[in-house]
Amino acid sequence: MNNHDIDISIIAPLYNEEQVFDLLIKRLQSVMDSCSFKCEAILINDGSSDNTAQLIEDICKKDTRFTGVLLSRNHGHQIAVSAGMSYVRGKKGAMIIDGDLQDPPELVTEFYRLLNEGYDVIYAIRKNRKESFLKKLAYAGYYRLQKKISKFKIPIDSGDFSMLSRRVVDTVVSMPEQSRYLRGMRAWVGYKQIGYEYDRDERMAGETKYSWRKLFELAFNGIFNFSDFPVRLITRLGFITVVFAMIYFIYNVYRKIFYNDVPQGFTATILAIILFSGVQLISLGIIGEYVLRIYDQVRNRPLYIIDKVVRDGKTDDAL
Repeated sequence: MNNHDIDISIIAPLYNEEQVFDLLIKRLQSVMDSCSFKCEAILINDGSSDNTAQLIEDICKKDTRFTGVLLSRNHGHQIAVSAGMSYVRGKKGAMIIDGDLQDPPELVTEFYRLLNEGYDVIYAIRKNRKESFLKKLAYAGYYRLQKKISKFKIPIDSGDFSMLSRRVVDTVVSMPEQSRYLRGMRAWVGYKQIGYEYDRDERMAGETKYSWRKLFELAFNGIFNFSDFPVRLITRLGFITVVFAMIYFIYNVYRKIFYNDVPQGFTATILAIILFSGVQLISLGIIGEYVLRIYDQVRNRPLYIIDKVVRDGKTDDAL
């Protein structure tokens, strides 16, 4: 496929998706066959331990509309998508989907229509989620907290499923941060953006790769990378504790002067120690989150390491 023929690149990160792989390929091929514009699909193997890497190589050699980017190890979803964005050839832009088919690739036509209407970012908004009540509650609370404390607008209930214009793709690829939060990065870029509501499907096969730990890591990146609220919270907590201490001091002086009685009690002392110690530990933890991000950034390590690339039926140095 000639580079100049490609309008949209579809990016799909894969991690141990052997069970859903064949269905993903069939749907992507169907989409690429039916579109009035030219598409390619970029499949990123994020260090899978099953047969996903070999399946990617096989389809890329059979169908040159597919490009395989095989990472050296598991770098995480956000990094895998970033690796795929570096190989985009679509002159109009790229569409990001999840490899588990919870994001329907068939929406590429609708997203492309909006792209041609002048929008640079078309982000999908989930109307319904096929997850447990606890996860739905956690997602709802997090997105609303993020909207409240972020310095700019990050859409509620929108994930990485989106279409980005070529200039947005190039800008995001050029952004050097290690702790990546793509939905925040695309919002930060600006330009003309619009949401598109859709019903998110259930995972077609296999198990979710986002554990609670990984979800919290992603949430922390969204909060600490795009808000100064946590640091300002420390200052506010400091003022609150000082005010609390001053009120308690004045109360003791009042009791001493007018009643010759100073409140005593082991429980109150322990409570005060625990309270202020807790505030200090929380403050250190918040500062530590920023320090860790600074530490990761100044090491200046590569964002990812690529083991192999399969493009136009050829691999590695044959490209």
